[in-house]
Amino acid sequence: MPINPTDLSRPGQPHVASYWAATAGSEVENCEPVNGDRDLDVAIIGGGYTGLSVAYHLAREHGISAHVLEANRVGWGCSGRNGGYCSVGIGKEDFDDWAARFGREAAKAVFEQSREAVRMVKRLVEDEAIDVDRTPEGALELAHRPNRMADLVLRRKHLRESFGLDVRLLSKAELDGGYLVSREAHGALLHDEGFALHAMKLGRGLARAGQRHGAILHAASPVTGWRRDGKRHLLSTPGGIVRARQVVIACNGYTGDRLHPATAGRLLPALSNIIVTRKLTQAERQSVNWQTYLKIWDTRRLLFYYRLLPENRVLFGARGGIEDEPESNQRERAWLERRFAEMFPPLAKVESEYFWRGWVCLARDKNPHVGTVEDGTVHYALAYMGSGVALSVYCGRMLAARIAGRPGGEAGPLLGTPLPAFPFPALRRIYQRLVYRYYSFKDEWL
Repeated sequence: MPINPTDLSRPGQPHVASYWAATAGSEVENCEPVNGDRDLDVAIIGGGYTGLSVAYHLAREHGISAHVLEANRVGWGCSGRNGGYCSVGIGKEDFDDWAARFGREAAKAVFEQSREAVRMVKRLVEDEAIDVDRTPEGALELAHRPNRMADLVLRRKHLRESFGLDVRLLSKAELDGGYLVSREAHGALLHDEGFALHAMKLGRGLARAGQRHGAILHAASPVTGWRRDGKRHLLSTPGGIVRARQVVIACNGYTGDRLHPATAGRLLPALSNIIVTRKLTQAERQSVNWQTYLKIWDTRRLLFYYRLLPENRVLFGARGGIEDEPESNQRERAWLERRFAEMFPPLAKVESEYFWRGWVCLARDKNPHVGTVEDGTVHYALAYMGSGVALSVYCGRMLAARIAGRPGGEAGPLLGTPLPAFPFPALRRIYQRLVYRYYSFKDEWL
């Protein structure tokens, strides 16, 4: 069956009851739905980071006023539901895989794209004065089992020698004494690049910056049909037909199979799940010696990620589940609360006050993709594999340059690889269940 996490029959839905939505301030104004038929140069489907970045960079750098068509509200999808990790990294392959396919120099260039993506977000929030509650630079990658320290030793050597990254290995004693204490933390790599931020403040700030430079945003305007009429793309919305010369698909994990043949059967939405606790008391923080506001993740394939928020709440998230339904949501929240208590026994009685889920996006080859199809008038950037905070903004600028016919639109060997189809796409959820079970076994027992 087609995968479509968005209900197009009920446009303009409110945000999920997340911590981000509760603390992001006011909604973006002047986002009226499409009202009547209209002719456009560029229509962008999706009002998340990717679509907003394309619109912002088209307007600011190329003087092109694109229209963003969002089914619900700005940042309604995973751009308003993610953990706010602006991280170095791209796809799920490693350097040796890239080097075998593209050569060592090209492989280094691929990794540099992810570093530039993080820098781009940092420059953008500074240039546009967007308050995103940015954390200090750096991150902790925790060994969740003692035997994973050997993996981190090799990873440190690789990152230093291949990319010149200044990463430092922390023993368990150093981690416990200077950062935090967890039953499932046996040492760490201390990274010096990347940061975390308020996910929805970034989206809303990017939207407002785009509007200041000339972008036009339409909420409650899902694309319910798409056909060609000569050189024009005719996009049906509840308020009218949008006729556009160029179209950008920027829905990521919320891209329906029926939207366009270029993405049909090629994407696998995967749920990311988050709780946010009540505010910790000083005594509770001291009970686990939680001294750092750095973003944290562990060495699992189905990783846990967590960090201390400005109000001394804990954001605690994980991959898992394939159904966004009330019963499965209750089970997922209870599971996250249980796992949080197991990792931090002194905090076992700390309640969660928020829980939400969002669909991230995977491709068959476990890599992000930026592409242009048909006669050069349909573009996409998606499948960020859970690393979309930085990459989506970066790829959005890339697509803006491509649409404008300016330098900077080249994706490179990895991002520019054509988006592959899943074999027997109707079985994607079965593949996913099997892979989740396999990774879970490896994470906990090997």
